[in-house]
Amino acid sequence: MRGDERIFRKRVERFQELMRENDIDGAVIRTLSTFIYFTGTKWLRPSLLIPAEGEPTVYVVKGEAEEFKRRSWIEDVREFQRVEDLMAGVVTWVNGNGFSRVGHEFSVERDAYLLFLKLFERLNPMVEVVDILDLTMSLRMIKEPWEIKNIMKAGKIAQRGMKVAEEVIRPGASETEIAAEVYRELMSSGSEEPKVYVSTTPRAHAEPFRDLKVKENGVVTVVIGTDWNHYYANTARTFVVGEPGKRVKRAIEVKEKALQIALEETRVGATLNSVEKKLSDFFMENGFGDSYIAGYTHGVGLLIEELPMPTIVVPTRATKVAENMVLSIIHAPLMIPEGAIKHEDTYTIRKSGLDRVT
Repeated sequence: MRGDERIFRKRVERFQELMRENDIDGAVIRTLSTFIYFTGTKWLRPSLLIPAEGEPTVYVVKGEAEEFKRRSWIEDVREFQRVEDLMAGVVTWVNGNGFSRVGHEFSVERDAYLLFLKLFERLNPMVEVVDILDLTMSLRMIKEPWEIKNIMKAGKIAQRGMKVAEEVIRPGASETEIAAEVYRELMSSGSEEPKVYVSTTPRAHAEPFRDLKVKENGVVTVVIGTDWNHYYANTARTFVVGEPGKRVKRAIEVKEKALQIALEETRVGATLNSVEKKLSDFFMENGFGDSYIAGYTHGVGLLIEELPMPTIVVPTRATKVAENMVLSIIHAPLMIPEGAIKHEDTYTIRKSGLDRVT
């Protein structure tokens, strides 16, 4: 099992308190990251059932229970051979306990399929489905010391990966060739599910293409996410091959100054949109207003990018910075014709300031 059983049991108990406070009878957890948060291990096609009171239940495919129990603290582990058996088990759990309000995470994450939600609603027509994403993320956004320790370990691996990227970037190298070398280093160092994005064109968080190659006097941006015990650190750098043009030099200079503004303004009690406004004004004043994508930060944890996610989840721009959040700064690149100009690191929020992870 990953970590101390008491950590995960306490998380479930706190979540159960939140469910009772919101009159939710139980929750069906399908999103992988939240499944990991409560069980302590990743698992393909997860199904975790948490009642507002009592012990949680996990469903795994036939033959998987023994290995799952070895990796998790949960004792009630049931096997299914057909998906119909899984659905029948969920329906029995809901109806047998007389649940009338059941929580689901309305998420875009893997395994949080709309199809599953619709099937659940059809099989449980008298049950009210409640979105619990705010409840789970209210717990996950504030990191425990054990989580921060894992994120710091992931950060060390990310730094090694970026060093490899710097060594292999050369004119003619393809995005996939660069990514492959970085992946090799990250996974050899213990990252189980790293993320590597390489861009030789103006694209942010770009999946690498084999037919896109580093140009003479070109710009290459590398984004790395590494995990340790399922917790991520996130870093990004832009490399200039050869002689940068005036616009590239100016963009890098402006981005570095913006980074300092973001680091100074991101403190306990500040709202993300207040920092965002200062950055937006700064880029506008320096001639890069049309090149900046809104959303200067995002949470980092069991996902390389999790709530708050102001780039794509606009309401989270009102989030207040809190102690022991882990944020990636500056997330959004400057998008100029030569490429994506990016400088991003992961930080832990402390009352005294920011602790840099990567």
